Amino acid sequence: MIQPVAGFSKRSKEEKIRWIAENYTAHPEQTEAVLRQYWHSDAQLQQLHDEFIENTISNFYLPLGVAPNFLINGKLYAIPMAIEESSVVAAASKAAKYWMERGGFHARVLGIEKIGQVHFTYSGEAETLQAFMEYLRPILLQDAAPITGNMEKRGGGILGLELRDKTADLPGYYQLHCRFDTRDAMGANFINSCLEQFSTTLLREAAAYEGFKGEEKPVEVLMSILSNYTPECVVRAEVRCPASDLEPEAGLSGEAVAERLVQAVEIANCEPFRAVTHNKGIMNGIDAVVIATGNDFRAVEAGVHAYAARDGRYRSLTGASLTDGEFCFWIEVPLALGTVGGLTSLHPLVRLGLEILGQPSARELMEVVAVAGLAQNFAAIRSLVTVGIQRGHMKMHLLNILNQMGATPAEKEAMVEYFKTHTVTHNEVVTQLKALRRQP
Repeated sequence: MIQPVAGFSKRSKEEKIRWIAENYTAHPEQTEAVLRQYWHSDAQLQQLHDEFIENTISNFYLPLGVAPNFLINGKLYAIPMAIEESSVVAAASKAAKYWMERGGFHARVLGIEKIGQVHFTYSGEAETLQAFMEYLRPILLQDAAPITGNMEKRGGGILGLELRDKTADLPGYYQLHCRFDTRDAMGANFINSCLEQFSTTLLREAAAYEGFKGEEKPVEVLMSILSNYTPECVVRAEVRCPASDLEPEAGLSGEAVAERLVQAVEIANCEPFRAVTHNKGIMNGIDAVVIATGNDFRAVEAGVHAYAARDGRYRSLTGASLTDGEFCFWIEVPLALGTVGGLTSLHPLVRLGLEILGQPSARELMEVVAVAGLAQNFAAIRSLVTVGIQRGHMKMHLLNILNQMGATPAEKEAMVEYFKTHTVTHNEVVTQLKALRRQP
């Protein structure tokens, strides 16, 4: 029976690996070898990776690819993408080339506000609390000044403070709803530091406020934390062209393809079961660039999906229209991203990814990431409404199947050639590889 471990974090890396291997795996020596296999040969670089998180035992690699030919606002980009799923980079690259020949992508940031909240309880009269908050507002800003000084020099800082009465949802519950501009930083540490100072000031001033006299602990703070829901930090990206300029496919004219694309988006907008998969495809493109640029893809995912359900029903993040013969395809999506701070200056591949993108500002990165999501969605829907999703995806997945079967380089070459003119299915790959291996 495995026993609880004490002081695990204080053990050396070697000791941690040995304990995991011996207690949780069937072949400890093999486990240790696999973990060491993924260490970096440069000891200094490996130490840097070890210090990103706690209890590090190895590195977990994702393929880093590049999708070229993205024309965005007249500028040509090659977009770095870190992802394990077959066909994502290929689909993005295909969509990029497709729209480069039709005027490219156009993107603009609609807002940059980020949100943080101090959650607290109060049991007195709402009017008294409102009067207290009017008194408190300048003191909150003054006390936070040592934290906000550098951000304000860069043009950011605190944009607004608002008392919100949430007692209709939960008895005694109020919040200090705070809006921030964090410029090129994602800003989580900055926002949380401000919020914790607000909390300290709130409690101190409430204890001395004349209007609360006679009330024991008139205000109690529960927590102070940023929100990953940023509906005012939004970017829009779009493509448009005459429907007749869309490439005919599967016996369909460009106009017919446009009609099908619009219908597919309308289905995702009214059918949640479809919308979830539809938006997952968008996130294939978004997450891949977010990871490659050292941003928090979990925060982005949470905020994006909340935004998709902002009216109480989960809907498509993209829209499409066909008006007077013109096809338009767009996305509006919240993206709280940064190009300074965090891993952006530490992780060598993140630094390289940002260099490949031309050292973008946070606004420019928002535009690039939104375009990657839009391109991915266009490629997926276009396949779905014409030839089907599996033809292209399975061709990209072919090498994964062959690697699972231990195919040699010569066998891979032969199989790739065969499936240029045949439909890829797992069963067919197995059948053909077995047939090939039976040949003299």
